[in-house]
Amino acid sequence: MNTLTKMALGLLGQLHGQPATGETLGEMALPPAQTTGGLPLMDALQRRHSEREFRSDSLMPQQLSDLLWAATGINRAEHGGRTAPSALNAQEVDLYVALPQGLYRYEPQRHVLLLMKAEDVRRVTGYQDFVDHAPLDLVFVADHGRMKMVPAAMRESYASVAAGAMAQNIYLYCSSAGLATVVRAWFDRQALAQAMGLSADQQILLTQTVGWPPAARPPGA
Repeated sequence: MNTLTKMALGLLGQLHGQPATGETLGEMALPPAQTTGGLPLMDALQRRHSEREFRSDSLMPQQLSDLLWAATGINRAEHGGRTAPSALNAQEVDLYVALPQGLYRYEPQRHVLLLMKAEDVRRVTGYQDFVDHAPLDLVFVADHGRMKMVPAAMRESYASVAAGAMAQNIYLYCSSAGLATVVRAWFDRQALAQAMGLSADQQILLTQTVGWPPAARPPGA
């Protein structure tokens, strides 16, 4: 669906998701993340860039697992520390994963994906046409109900910093793994919040698309 059509449907309150395709699981198990190896940090930074063309091929389960762990997984099991910082350890930003099979929320403690909605909401995650067909679109959602210790006027700022750190973690993982990604802020917030079934305390901060770059040859292709 092109940009103008999405904008028009949004104005009419008719920008919705589509029926899910593929096997929709209530809980999607992920293989243990591979937390060693990859490119050296400086090499990953050198290769970090935004890409706006994607193949539709799905990521391998191990890649999805590693990607989500890199974004906000637990790297210090003794006290639940994460790969991305959070002020006062509020952990207020949830990472949602829009797949053809449905909308899922990443659960770092158990390293699984939990089904939130059996609907393909990818096309609602941005006005750009590529979001409709890329294998996954990530949505960063702040739950302000977890930020009681932060003054109300500062909560969006704090949560945005946390989401930005998570997004950069994803960029660096993609650089290392040969994947393409782009972080986005141009989307219909009302339509997406409605499509995701979010509450009044939840605020969408950013979206980010991940997939194979056009020239890449996915495993098994």
